[in-house]
Amino acid sequence: MAISANDVFAEAMTPEMIEASDLRAKELLEEYDTLQKLRKALDLTQEHIGQQMGTKQVSVAQLEKRSDYLLSTLRNYVEALGGELELVVKFKGRAPVRLAGIGEKIFSEVPRRQNRSRGSAA
Repeated sequence: MAISANDVFAEAMTPEMIEASDLRAKELLEEYDTLQKLRKALDLTQEHIGQQMGTKQVSVAQLEKRSDYLLSTLRNYVEALGGELELVVKFKGRAPVRLAGIGEKIFSEVPRRQNRSRGSAA
């Protein structure tokens, strides 16, 4: 006769341990290791994301295959999903630090100063 997983857990774990295990399983299921999986979990298409980003579906497909992104590109993708990107730095023994402004449009759209030739007046 088969024994259910719940019966095995009940014999080997306390109710608190089972609750903690269930919570951790839920956390793991909420984590996604690719942008594609995140998009699919939200039931969105590449075409929809492309429209939101002002680009073509094929560009979204290429983006989802990459593992290295400009922060501004990643931020645009997350915003097209309807989310907000936050960057958090964690150090051992210290509270997490949220980085603000990095990769945000306001900084990437600021015109850069043109290099002047040596003979130009300042």
